[in-house]
Amino acid sequence: MSSYFTDLARQYIGGEWRPGTGSWDIIDFNPYDGEKLASITIATVDEVDEAYRAAERAQKEWAAVNPYARRAVFEKALRLVEEREAEITEVIIAELGGTHLKAGFELHLAKEFLRESIQLALRPEGRILPSPIDGKENRVYRVPVGVVGVISPFNFPFLLSLKSVAPALALGNGVVLKPHQNTPIVGGSLVAKIFEDAGLPGGLLNVVITDIAEIGDAFIEHPVPKVISFTGSDKVGRHVATVCASHFKSAVLELGGNSALVVLDDADIDYAVDAAVFSRYVHQGQVCMAANRVLVDRSIADEFTEKFVAKVRTLKVGDPSDPRTIIGPVINSSQADAITGAVDQAVAEGATALVRGTTTDNLVGPTVLTDVPADSGILRQEIFGPVALLVLFDGEEEAVRIANDTPYGLSGAVHTADVERGVAFAKRIDTGMFHVNDGTVHDEPPVAFGGEKHSGIGRLNGEATVEAFTTQKWISVQHGRSFFPF
Repeated sequence: MSSYFTDLARQYIGGEWRPGTGSWDIIDFNPYDGEKLASITIATVDEVDEAYRAAERAQKEWAAVNPYARRAVFEKALRLVEEREAEITEVIIAELGGTHLKAGFELHLAKEFLRESIQLALRPEGRILPSPIDGKENRVYRVPVGVVGVISPFNFPFLLSLKSVAPALALGNGVVLKPHQNTPIVGGSLVAKIFEDAGLPGGLLNVVITDIAEIGDAFIEHPVPKVISFTGSDKVGRHVATVCASHFKSAVLELGGNSALVVLDDADIDYAVDAAVFSRYVHQGQVCMAANRVLVDRSIADEFTEKFVAKVRTLKVGDPSDPRTIIGPVINSSQADAITGAVDQAVAEGATALVRGTTTDNLVGPTVLTDVPADSGILRQEIFGPVALLVLFDGEEEAVRIANDTPYGLSGAVHTADVERGVAFAKRIDTGMFHVNDGTVHDEPPVAFGGEKHSGIGRLNGEATVEAFTTQKWISVQHGRSFFPF
């Protein structure tokens, strides 16, 4: 077992590693074999306060540091991730049940976002705007918001913690990070260790490992953070947004999805099959952008279905430490039970299982359902597991209607021989992101990432991140004397 699970099983507050003072422990388990990885005494409301106060104290001095000097921390952090890639891969496999393929995918993107953060330190630009008043100069500065609270999920915890933490720090803010209880090391203390070793001043980044059963809404209600960046379910996101609004905070919400991968009648079927299988089953389907629904034109449905089912049957299920494994365990038993229950319910409603995966502990084998009744709840929910829904349609108009028939709007894809046909189709789908002749799972540092409807509020990446973690300040200068009417 990696030493990370012993060395980093603590809170990181004010630049110090220390145990929490709560009355109970979060137990970190390997979801594949149930091995106890770590026991972490939770942080209390008082420690959440200490973390935010530490970030607040450190932030002013950090914001005054020349951005060229700030970016050196992120250059070092990138080198450390590259040097420790094998160790981090091992921890991702153990704590998340991620496969080697998934760990490589997550680390590749994490490094890309660290590279982007190096550039973000220099990105904020001020403006000088004209005035109708003679002699007046309007300066608009872009300044850090102050302190950002980050709540990260269990599915891509290293990447999705870094995706908010690194840019917020690069832009001159302090940060308090609360990782998911199932991934406290990969999503929390490992991130803190990387930045500590990269030379980030103590207090700027704090990690509190805790649970709402202990702290309630203290993390989001606290008066210090001006922005809360949350990645998780739409149910929790709705609550975060409500609390933030009542305390005059901004919320950046990256929530769930129910994406459709659409195969039109002129698509390259073999290529579409490859894209659909990856988009549905990568990391056991525990991806917000995953293609829950695979929509196929009826004219090509027989060929597509035969090839799709054949490829799904080749996916190896089992030990994520085996490089040949494609589908490892889901994160915990409640998730496994929920996925199995959703499939059972759909079959009871009349769906046909072309492939029916078995569930053993947290291992959930891949399932393919077709003939799902149009009013079945599984068509409109985020399954977050290795279950594909094959839905047939007759022509583009019906495909658009079905693709949009969901409360979510995060990602999607369409396959067609005519790129411009694909672009025209994409424009009609109510999502924040859509891909022509590709999969549904993509994230690139310079491109705005986020969803519509229940899939979130706001965007991250590139200029959108600058908008999220900075604010504008107007300073006017009157050259000469102004005139006052009384």
